[in-house]
Amino acid sequence: MAEAKTKRNEASVDGFLKKILDPDRRQDCLTVLQLMRKITRAEPRMWGTSIVGFGSYQYKYASGREGEWPLIGFAPRKGDLTL
Repeated sequence: MAEAKTKRNEASVDGFLKKILDPDRRQDCLTVLQLMRKITRAEPRMWGTSIVGFGSYQYKYASGREGEWPLIGFAPRKGDLTL
């Protein structure tokens, strides 16, 4: 069974957000970061190369495939900010 590509890692959330070129998009992300941090009382972590996640949960499908995923998160995509 293939291993999930998107995993929690030690990459810098601040470093990732600083690379967002559009100042409005970057400010939106910082606002969402503050809100999610306050609501979840969890520190943000990078998941893969482009998802900022808070908390985590384990899942397991009937097929036996299992993994870990953030409880809540966001990703500043090219066209939209995805929650």
